[in-house]
Amino acid sequence: MTTLPTAWTTFATALAAEAAAEAGPAGVEAADLEQAVWLRWLEHGGPAPVPDRDWLREAVRGEARAARRRAGAEVPCGTGPVVAAPSAESQALQALRGRSVREAVRRLPGRCGAVLSALLSASDPTYREISRELGISQGALGPLRSRCLGCLRASLRSEVEPLEPRGKER
Repeated sequence: MTTLPTAWTTFATALAAEAAAEAGPAGVEAADLEQAVWLRWLEHGGPAPVPDRDWLREAVRGEARAARRRAGAEVPCGTGPVVAAPSAESQALQALRGRSVREAVRRLPGRCGAVLSALLSASDPTYREISRELGISQGALGPLRSRCLGCLRASLRSEVEPLEPRGKER
């Protein structure tokens, strides 16, 4: 394992402290703020010289403000217009599809089953709730969800037989 030079160790320590100070009031996890600031630094031009303390403070505070804005803009699902009740046939088909998907989710390897089960939960938890429940950083949950959905797609695709070509014979 490689050790960081002293300047980078000092920067990482200062970043952790700044993120911890801003995380509570922003309503996000400190690890998520740290991850966002590292990403901002890379987009800013890293791996140039170590950013100064003022840049670090502004970056952490900017990410905390952005997190507060995003949290205020989130709206729970289910607040849309009321629609007519579906037919018994469509309800039965939907239940069958739901069971098939849940079975496929249970067969997924690694953390994917737990992540997608949490996302499919009837209680409709937020990313923050899911990340706490599973012990995963909220910022890492989106990319993990994406990879797990890709794995689920591949799993379901392998269960469905391809249609035979119609029309001209090969």
